[in-house]
Amino acid sequence: MKEFDLLKKDWQKNEGSFNLISEAELYKMLHKKSSSIVKRIFIIGVLEILLWTIVSVFLNSDDYFKNLNYLITLLFICFFYRNYIAISTTVATKKLMETILKTRKTVQFYVWYNLSVILISILIGFYMGIVTNKTLVLDNDLTVNHANIFVLIAVIVITMGLILGFFWLFYRLLYGILLRKLHANYKELKKMEE
Repeated sequence: MKEFDLLKKDWQKNEGSFNLISEAELYKMLHKKSSSIVKRIFIIGVLEILLWTIVSVFLNSDDYFKNLNYLITLLFICFFYRNYIAISTTVATKKLMETILKTRKTVQFYVWYNLSVILISILIGFYMGIVTNKTLVLDNDLTVNHANIFVLIAVIVITMGLILGFFWLFYRLLYGILLRKLHANYKELKKMEE
């Protein structure tokens, strides 16, 4: 208890030295911080599409699937940019809060979309591998080898789990940190509204 009393006395001595900020200044700080976070999300999205473009040059994949994926990713980047502009130009607290929630949903949807594309790509890759190499599931007399099928399914499931886990962790770290900061800003704005 003595430590608490000493801390309390010290705090009371220095009470006048703390700078108090107004609600308007706090709003400006939260607005600027939110705008900066959404700008980073936009930049990361652009860098990500550049990375996947470079990677796809070295991979031999279906052009239709590749072009569709680029189109959808560009659409998300447009959404990220639109959210950045909306946050940058918003004046009302309630509108800023709505834009923050919309941005968070857009990013979450983008992450789930990318994980789905990765899953579909893995499944197509394994299917193409099995179709082109039928000896994986057939014996020499062209009968189904159940042991090979079991091993193959186990390899597919483990591989999918590892790859999806890696990308989920990657997106969780990359976007999760920014989304948590954005959510903290949202909470502060909500306190100001009450």
